[in-house]
Amino acid sequence: MKKLFLLLTLCFTVFANAQTEDNPLVWQTSIQKISDTEYDAVFTAKILKDWHLYSQYNPEDASQALEIVIPEGKKGYKLVGKAKESETTKEYSEVWEKEEIFFKNKATITQRVLIEDTNIDNITLEIYGQVCKQACIQIEDSFSFSLNGKTLEKEEVILDEKSRKLTEKLKLNLKNTELLKTDTTLDNNDGSSLMNIFLLGFIGGLLALLTPCVFPMIPLTVSFFTKQSQSKSKGIFNAILYGLFIVIIYMLLSVPFHLIDGLDPSILNTISTNIWLNIFFFIILVFFSLSFFGFYEITLPSSWGNKMDDASNIGGFIGIFFMALTLAIVSFSCTGPILGSLLAGSLGTVGNPAFQLSAGMTGFGLALALPFALFALFPNLLNALPKSGGWLNTTKVILGFLELAFAFKFLSNSDLVGHWEILKREIFIGIWIAIFIGLALYLFGKIKFPHDSPLKKLSFFRISFGVLVFAFVIYLIPGTFKNPTWSLSALSGFPPPQFYSIYQQESDCPLGLDCYKDFDEGLKAAQETNKPILLDFTGWACVNCRKMEENVWSDPSIYNILKDDYILISLYVDDNEKKLPEADQFSFKKANGKIKKIKTYGDKWSTFQVVNFKNASQPYYILMNANLEILNSPQQYTDIETYKNWLEKGIYNFKN
Repeated sequence: MKKLFLLLTLCFTVFANAQTEDNPLVWQTSIQKISDTEYDAVFTAKILKDWHLYSQYNPEDASQALEIVIPEGKKGYKLVGKAKESETTKEYSEVWEKEEIFFKNKATITQRVLIEDTNIDNITLEIYGQVCKQACIQIEDSFSFSLNGKTLEKEEVILDEKSRKLTEKLKLNLKNTELLKTDTTLDNNDGSSLMNIFLLGFIGGLLALLTPCVFPMIPLTVSFFTKQSQSKSKGIFNAILYGLFIVIIYMLLSVPFHLIDGLDPSILNTISTNIWLNIFFFIILVFFSLSFFGFYEITLPSSWGNKMDDASNIGGFIGIFFMALTLAIVSFSCTGPILGSLLAGSLGTVGNPAFQLSAGMTGFGLALALPFALFALFPNLLNALPKSGGWLNTTKVILGFLELAFAFKFLSNSDLVGHWEILKREIFIGIWIAIFIGLALYLFGKIKFPHDSPLKKLSFFRISFGVLVFAFVIYLIPGTFKNPTWSLSALSGFPPPQFYSIYQQESDCPLGLDCYKDFDEGLKAAQETNKPILLDFTGWACVNCRKMEENVWSDPSIYNILKDDYILISLYVDDNEKKLPEADQFSFKKANGKIKKIKTYGDKWSTFQVVNFKNASQPYYILMNANLEILNSPQQYTDIETYKNWLEKGIYNFKN
């Protein structure tokens, strides 16, 4: 547990402090000819004061060791052993409980390379590692060397012929782009534009409140502040502090963008849909739910108390801060794509995009903070009730069941993105049925937990709530059938999509529609059928995408338009486990000269979206014809009437 909290502290420091200084690591490279077939590639790193670059000999299960590799697909040369290193320092790490090896101030690394194909005239090497102070920054740099002794800086890396051709295919020659600009850019860079993006961020935060990844934090918040709110004034102060911490954390997320130029807008979506991160969230929420059931208590490490003068403030300030941090982390699976939209929109604005992003992040955090500050006040009401002990324990157990149900949403995300095909829709719903049957049995007194008081009779509340839970179970049951008697529209976004089923489906597209999952194939179909294109940027773990498909696309008037009048192209931007064929993998050179490896379908379609439409959120819909003419302004999450009018206007513009 001690190490877990130390690691959580370190992870947050990456967001809060890592970029408050200039780039702590600057590389210089050169190459030395040893013989006709051997060269030494020399990397010299100037390291900012108090920062550490970890050696390639750093022990396992510690800070990431330095590694030099040949990029995938490069042939004609190989590395000769490990690189030689300049002087290093050893120091014991309390976090990892190991002696770590690192460079201070300066590092010189010399890698011997054997040339097997004498026809090649340049080589490329990649460096991976970690540079740390109180925070850590991942290193992922690529360098090319000319074998005549000239060094090509990483910003000047020349793409091979395949990469150049595939990069050109990634960029569309769009027409009517003014329709895109009205949706993704701001008019000017004065104070009014900052206010505009602040309001957009605020609206995004309100939308985030409707996502399943935010709901699990409601039980955690109520449970935590039940212990904290010993008086009315203390409860109000804690609630305000909680909301303030939430705003500050989201505002700090924009700090790296003030100091680092050209970060990838799709990075937030990539993080939020990461398989192992979602599994981690699943484990954490199950861990919390068992705590709510009363099997154990979660407390801060006692060692923290020994280092503080006022023990009463530890649970207050530090505990509340970690609750706010937990909210930001756990909800990130759903908020990441929304924040990615803010990032992409900011990078497309006139003026300083970092300030635009900070304004948007602050608005987003404020919208998220307001209701959670109210949830933090809720325990005061519970504490004021008579016989609060029984009330509080019953409430905690109910929240534990809800937390357990929410946990499976994160496991479902991992299953969908990883294409494991384990947690299909009907299995997910079946698990929920079992969980809520357990909750109903608890409310009716058939199940007890460690801290439950003897139940002499069932209260009106327990009976009423138990009946509601039982009705909800009945509502869920048809979701396990091949042909449900009704759709679970109220739960859209929670279970996997309807086509992700244990039963044989007509297609793997939403609602059984015909769709293409490759842009070029869909474009060809549009040319052959003379139909307009609905370009659907979606994701396996995209909550609002499922809501649109199951609540808006399912409307008969819209379904018929999609089925008969459009060519649907669905591009999954989080499909990061499915590799592109090797011949289709390439290096993409961004506007700032940095190289992004396009290895998966997710890499390709997320980059495709950002490059062409300056947006990184999902769902994101574009209407165009086969000549790449934009037919209407982009559309995102909306209602049935608005979406129908949008589609019909696209058809009108297509015909005219």
